[in-house]
Amino acid sequence: MVVSLEQAVAVPYATRLLADLGARVIKIERPGTGDFARHYDSSCGEVSSYFAWTNVGKESVSLDINHPDGREVLQRLVARADVLLCNLSPRVWERLALELPETLIVGELSGYGWDGPYAGRKAFDALVQSEAGLVSLTGEGDVMARAGISVADIAAGVQLHAAVLAALLRKARTGCGARLRLSLFEAMAEWMHQPMLYAAGTGAAAPRSGAHHPSIAPYGPVACADGAVHLAVQNDGQWQRLCGLIGLGAEERFATVASRVAHRDELQKLLEQAFSGMTAEELLAALDAVDVPAALTRSITELPTHPQLDTWVDVQVPGGTARMLPPPVAGFEWSPGAVPALGAHNDHVLRWLGYSDEELSFLRVRSVL
Repeated sequence: MVVSLEQAVAVPYATRLLADLGARVIKIERPGTGDFARHYDSSCGEVSSYFAWTNVGKESVSLDINHPDGREVLQRLVARADVLLCNLSPRVWERLALELPETLIVGELSGYGWDGPYAGRKAFDALVQSEAGLVSLTGEGDVMARAGISVADIAAGVQLHAAVLAALLRKARTGCGARLRLSLFEAMAEWMHQPMLYAAGTGAAAPRSGAHHPSIAPYGPVACADGAVHLAVQNDGQWQRLCGLIGLGAEERFATVASRVAHRDELQKLLEQAFSGMTAEELLAALDAVDVPAALTRSITELPTHPQLDTWVDVQVPGGTARMLPPPVAGFEWSPGAVPALGAHNDHVLRWLGYSDEELSFLRVRSVL
């Protein structure tokens, strides 16, 4: 069983992944407002797209953990938990002063870590993308951009999820708990290794190249009659087959990957001239026929009807339903629970802890629940 003092995206995503694998996840939220990510937008019934995505199958307990009686409830939950995760501020976490069993797996997420000059700074996804160098690499020309998804939060959630699974395996073998610490910044920095190594080895960061690859060409969208097709030509065989398709003979300026990158604009014009009379579907079929990797450049609005995805599930959310995909790794049974309303499981969880109806009423009167 997992107890999570969580908000926003990173830790909620980690616990969503654990819930997908069958874990019971009890999410502790503020009474009245709950996880502030509930209210980013209202695209999924009464809750936001972020909240619906990261909270499938959890139980919500609305609990004032700053109240002594609320801390007592939390302490009882911790005593029965296998895993306790937290991304509250280090100050709030320390003030709770919970008694943590030695066999408990504890995972703490901070913004920049617990030491160093940035330890006290607030950290959100876009800020961490910026500090770790991702924003400086993303965009085109002089225009920088954040990544289109919350990649720092996702990086941290995935890595925390993996660390918890490893700790559970060790606990099964040794009986020992674990104290896991991770920061958003370190999680993002880990994912930035390749561009960092490239810059260290060449003396300069790769240029911002929009949807094109900074060091491979042709590797990006190419316009055709009714849209664009994304090419990904990575080796000489693929290049030669592409040349055969468009009738391009041997040219020194396009002889190597590096020379194609150096003459990317000229190459792009040649390709767009060759493809101007073809629809995207016709071009993709022609590229498939000669084994040149390519894909359609689709809008996110097309993803729900993508022909490769046929396993959509209607998940209950507060005030409606939302269509979602099952976990991408097959091999586990998955039956999605609902995205919980705030405090939907207060009575169920506290009765499981041994609280009587009278005690529940008392906690409500004191606004603990």
